[in-house]
Amino acid sequence: MSQTSAEPNFKSTAGYSIEEGNAASRNAFNWAKKTFATRAGKPGEPAQDLEGGFSNEIRFGAERLGIGSDGIGTKIEVAERVDRFDTLGYDLIAMVADDLIVAGFVPTNLSNIIDVNTLNYEVVDELMRGLHDAAQFSQIAVTGGEIAELGNRIGGWAGARMNFNWCSTAVGVLHPSLPRPLSGANVRPGQAVVALHSPSFRSNGFSLARRALTKAFGEDWHLAPFTSPPSPLSKREGELTLEVEASSRALAASPPSLLERGLGGEVRTWGEVLLTPSLIYSPGVAAVLDAGLPLHAAAHITGGGIADNFKRVLKNGVGAELTNLFEPLPAMQQLAELAGISAAEAYLYWNMGNGMLLVTDHAQADAVVAQLQASGYRAQIAGHITAEPGVTLRVGAGKLRYEG
Repeated sequence: MSQTSAEPNFKSTAGYSIEEGNAASRNAFNWAKKTFATRAGKPGEPAQDLEGGFSNEIRFGAERLGIGSDGIGTKIEVAERVDRFDTLGYDLIAMVADDLIVAGFVPTNLSNIIDVNTLNYEVVDELMRGLHDAAQFSQIAVTGGEIAELGNRIGGWAGARMNFNWCSTAVGVLHPSLPRPLSGANVRPGQAVVALHSPSFRSNGFSLARRALTKAFGEDWHLAPFTSPPSPLSKREGELTLEVEASSRALAASPPSLLERGLGGEVRTWGEVLLTPSLIYSPGVAAVLDAGLPLHAAAHITGGGIADNFKRVLKNGVGAELTNLFEPLPAMQQLAELAGISAAEAYLYWNMGNGMLLVTDHAQADAVVAQLQASGYRAQIAGHITAEPGVTLRVGAGKLRYEG
């Protein structure tokens, strides 16, 4: 199924349009690109060849830095409803750190801004404690920030202690093994694609998820019990803790166990399912580069799903066939049924259990997987690059085709 062939009313169902968002982003970037000439030949000169990515390069002499900005989006409402805020720091850092690492930049520093309606000291303390934990895990220094009280300009769930929006900008340094950022320019047919497992929705697709849950369970959908047959998701807190703790041991970081921080064993409500924090991939990908293993491109699977994000780095007319992706999380499968959407559409709005895709040499794919697993991440060879454009997914629901 072509990515653009979703039913006409799907925009109103999801609450937003991927196509319209992409068009607005392209237009915004075109305006931004007109400013690049102001730094031509000067410190801070931007790169001209990374269009389509979520971060960009700025040059200071021989030093090449990356910069990117993002926010948590409407996942904040889930935290407001559950009244838990100490996991959102993982989401905030994941959105910018993983945008940097897919271009080859190792994240180093972050600045953040919290816009609030009325300040609540305890909520801000929880947010920043979680940001501290996530920064320790990803080896990032939080070197700037601001809290802005904006009154009724900021809204959210009416029962929350504080309504807010949280965004950040991160910078990183180009990995020393790379002569230039990863742009997809060296992707060729026959190369292998490695997938990294995602134990959560990350911070994307929540407008559609909230609409589907409100329709099914009413305004207090976050309290509705989540039931699922035995599956990886039914033990998702333990799974995420193992991934985080294994990675942190390898990196000499020690974020507190999410189980120790209060959710208990199994997930009990839909609110807790959707609040599951994002796994930060940048330390694992940096370890692959540290080991001298080849990476030709990488894609952070956020809004737009697997096909839309992967196509950003499939240049030179190539495509991909992915036959061994991780299975969708049971919650995503249930939400697709509640929302009344097809598998092809679900793979456009959610990562379906796959948070990042890496392109490497076929002969080195097993070594890349082994390195990621040694860093505590679940990884597997998911497919290969094809000479034909477009992305084909062969999943449990069948063959899904997204044209180039």
